[in-house]
Amino acid sequence: MTQLYNAVQTVLSQLADVIGQISEEDFRKPSPALSQATLGQHLRHTLEFFVCLEQGYESGVVNYDKRQHDKAIENDKFVALGTINKILDFVNRKPADKRMIMEVGYLQDSEECVPVETNFMRELTYNIEHAVHHMAIMKIGIREVAPDTVIPKSFGVAVSTLRFREEPVATSR
Repeated sequence: MTQLYNAVQTVLSQLADVIGQISEEDFRKPSPALSQATLGQHLRHTLEFFVCLEQGYESGVVNYDKRQHDKAIENDKFVALGTINKILDFVNRKPADKRMIMEVGYLQDSEECVPVETNFMRELTYNIEHAVHHMAIMKIGIREVAPDTVIPKSFGVAVSTLRFREEPVATSR
């Protein structure tokens, strides 16, 4: 379990470091490469999944579709950085694994949800993978709207990919 908590800390710390370098204007600037989405919108989306998991922890029910879509997180990088710190505070308490229900709904014209059995660690893992995926997308936007930003080599790259890149290539004879 420590490995998962460390992974969350790494991902969120990378996000905080990179976002900390970006101006407020660039944080809110629409990116043509991201279909006019902003870095702030991608960050808000990413962080709200962690927030949903934290909010659902006590009740044992998480529903990512019922995110707040908090405009303050996507429009103010300091609110976003504060949200990262709140998530880190939760994760640093190392919540115990427990059974949970994830509610999902795939009908556009209905609020009906389907309950899916899961657990906290599975959802934490999902949030890590979801964050890495959005970080890869954000990297494209960062290079476009804030090209002077220093982005770590591992930003938005799965650990398995990093390991693969480090493996020596086998030669055939």
